[in-house]
Amino acid sequence: MSDEIVRSKKALRREIKELKKDISPQERQRRSENIMKKIEDHPVFASARTVFIFWSMDDEVDTRDFIKKWADRKKFILPAVNGDELHLKEFTGIHKLVSGEMFEIPEPEGKPFTDYNDIDLAIIPGVAFDSDYNRLGRGKAYYDKILHGLKGKAELIGICYDFQFVDKVPTEPHDVKLDGVICG
Repeated sequence: MSDEIVRSKKALRREIKELKKDISPQERQRRSENIMKKIEDHPVFASARTVFIFWSMDDEVDTRDFIKKWADRKKFILPAVNGDELHLKEFTGIHKLVSGEMFEIPEPEGKPFTDYNDIDLAIIPGVAFDSDYNRLGRGKAYYDKILHGLKGKAELIGICYDFQFVDKVPTEPHDVKLDGVICG
């Protein structure tokens, strides 16, 4: 990875972090509800039986109410940090979430979910996205392996606030393009 790309990614992460500080919790919730409504209206979501999604951190588009709302009609698969990689695990209820290794993000208990072919839709977080559907993550590369395993099998859709949709995300050859981005 070139030093210029590393610097560009760090600068973009800092810029987005500062912009996130400028929105109130109420505005964040309003925007999140708008974004998740767009997901609900998406034809791929309507037909999906198994959805890979994330249990949001406080500065991300809020997915928690969405997961709770649809959990009795869709199978949700959530990420669980295990050392330097993500395992996928099935969401079986809030009461079965445990504090995760990274950032203490709640994640499901249980054995890893390994049948990527069953996943119809993947709703992906990111720090920034662009119109070519490139994604900038938090820098730990947790999602990279998952996205490579899902590409061509599931529809990959990033979600973000509108200020996270930028002109150009710095990319490297191993980065996976998504199939779409929904922002609000």
